[in-house]
Amino acid sequence: MNRILLCLFVLCAWGFAGPLAKRKLVADKSRSTVTYAAKHPLHKWEGVSHDVNCAMIYNDDTKTPESVAVSIKVASFDSQNNNRDSHAIEVLEGLKYPNVTFVSSGIKTNEDGTLSARGNLTFHGVAKPVSVQVTRKEAGGKMTLTGEFPVSLTEYNVERPSLMGFKTDDLMTLRFDLVFPL
Repeated sequence: MNRILLCLFVLCAWGFAGPLAKRKLVADKSRSTVTYAAKHPLHKWEGVSHDVNCAMIYNDDTKTPESVAVSIKVASFDSQNNNRDSHAIEVLEGLKYPNVTFVSSGIKTNEDGTLSARGNLTFHGVAKPVSVQVTRKEAGGKMTLTGEFPVSLTEYNVERPSLMGFKTDDLMTLRFDLVFPL
């Protein structure tokens, strides 16, 4: 009888325990950045946001990210030129579309250890699927995810700004450097 009770207890405990391998990690805002790089025929520039809101579901058993969500306020990007930043908020309709977001739909570990993340990028009120190659480094109890991908302004219904009769390039690059405590 004691063996039966012990077996029932173990089965019940095992059934209710469920997997504990997954946990939510939040990116360290003091170390994480998202940067855009844009070009005009007369010059090029970058804008950096240090106000990156990012969370991931991390699997401790496989030591891999399973999903990630990122949100950045359009107004948080700083290009070291207040006039340009104000104009960018105007062109991007930052009051109507205040955030740029990426939400993954799948993350795969490649043979070389890099990650491939698929998901939707929502920019200027338009959501489009994107695929991003991500480099992952672990050191000092932290995981850093870095990568970049091109974004077409016209695909997101953004009218390309112009200066002296020349429009900015259609493609800009979004780069990210996300740091998570492990």
